[in-house]
Amino acid sequence: MEFSVKSGNPEKQRTACVVVGVFESRKLSQAGEQIDEVSEGYLSNLLRRGDLEGKMGQALLLHNVPNTLADRVLLVGCGKERDFTDKPYEKVIAKAISTLNETGSMEAVCFLSELNVKGRDTHWKIRHAVESTENTLYNFDEYKSKSEAPRRPVKKLIFNVTSRKDLSDGEQAIIEGIAISKGAHKARDLANAPPNILTPAYLAEQAKLLAIDNDKVDCQILDQATIKEMGMGAFIAVAQGSDNEGKLIVLNYKGADSDKKPIVLVGKGITFDSGGISLKPGDRMDEMKYDMGGAAGVFGAFVAVTEMSLKVNLIMVIAAAENMPSAKACRPGDIVTTLSGQTVEILNTDAEGRLVLCDALTYVERFDPAVVIDVATLTGACVIALGNQASGLLSNHNPLAHDLLNAGELSGDRAWRLPLWEEYQEQLQSNFADMSNLGGREAGTITAACFLSRYTKKYHWAHLDIAGTAWLSGKQKGSTGRPVPLLTQYILTQCE
Repeated sequence: MEFSVKSGNPEKQRTACVVVGVFESRKLSQAGEQIDEVSEGYLSNLLRRGDLEGKMGQALLLHNVPNTLADRVLLVGCGKERDFTDKPYEKVIAKAISTLNETGSMEAVCFLSELNVKGRDTHWKIRHAVESTENTLYNFDEYKSKSEAPRRPVKKLIFNVTSRKDLSDGEQAIIEGIAISKGAHKARDLANAPPNILTPAYLAEQAKLLAIDNDKVDCQILDQATIKEMGMGAFIAVAQGSDNEGKLIVLNYKGADSDKKPIVLVGKGITFDSGGISLKPGDRMDEMKYDMGGAAGVFGAFVAVTEMSLKVNLIMVIAAAENMPSAKACRPGDIVTTLSGQTVEILNTDAEGRLVLCDALTYVERFDPAVVIDVATLTGACVIALGNQASGLLSNHNPLAHDLLNAGELSGDRAWRLPLWEEYQEQLQSNFADMSNLGGREAGTITAACFLSRYTKKYHWAHLDIAGTAWLSGKQKGSTGRPVPLLTQYILTQCE
């Protein structure tokens, strides 16, 4: 998709389609009013007849509107003007793009970017229009024998701004929107890939390819033998049950001076989670290929940052393993020694994410990080608590948590903070080791984070539980690409 920005009058656009908004009840946007005036009431006459009410989800495609240069004019319903906030705006953009893609308009000038979105400036509107467009057009059909692509898909989209002084800001917003979308697409492609293809070794190869394409990026892959030799006993306990060996994947982007401390992103990369000996129920077990959603998310954010060549030092670490039941698999009751020297009694082999993450979180101490953010599809309890709207956020550093929450609000990829009180640590007590890997049914998201917090005392740390936000089930089953927008927005803010 090609994006650009311009400033002009809607009736003077020589294009396949001009896109304008209509609010309830039948209220034309400013661009719509301009077209209505030059067309001598053509649009308002149609609205009075009841062809379009302006409700969210409605669209009306018009051909050869009098006294305009465009082949078509697309009217898109925007709902109630007083309720036109972030999510409705993104839905309107998505509706416009899906309609254009189905009707043969291969290019369009979009005046929806001029609509007033409460509390949002031109930069926000352009960037989110790009992201919504790319999200709408995303399709994963690599493993289908026949492609179902539209015959004449939209290929060029021009966003209009009210003033020429906004052009430069709009162009920068497009750069950001394209980079974030590219990162989100990478995350979705990785997560949607079947688990017989996307193994720890495949993830490692993807990281190597990224390093080859960018001279500012270094890649290091630690194999299972090295991981074991280093003393990552918790990581090995998970990886040892599979014939697909575990990998610790490290990507290092050097975009700032060497004396600037890096931001470190750590991703849970369980490429398939059977539950191990504590076997999961068979229903929807296919979706456990998404248990590497944290790895996909940090990989996507890394792609977005390098795409923009941001002036930041960023390190991505992925703990990649497959959790399988076998004669080699760890058992409930096993005790392992982590890289930190602390011991863990494994009460449930399906609480494996925290086992690979705890060793990765100890490993990243060597980078002397500014902050560490781990991302994981960690607990079903987070889905019960927050559904698929917000990711769970827990942190040992209030300013970091505050910055991530703000990044979530600005990006539309929201998180909600949960407490990390000392009282919850008691649920991890073990009679035989320093801790157990299970805190019981109550406060499951919190006790999982409490477990991880025992390995993060030497730096500022935040944990994002994306179990509810990383993918959708049912008819729309597939990866969402979250939390790439949140992470990228946070890093953008740190570069300001």
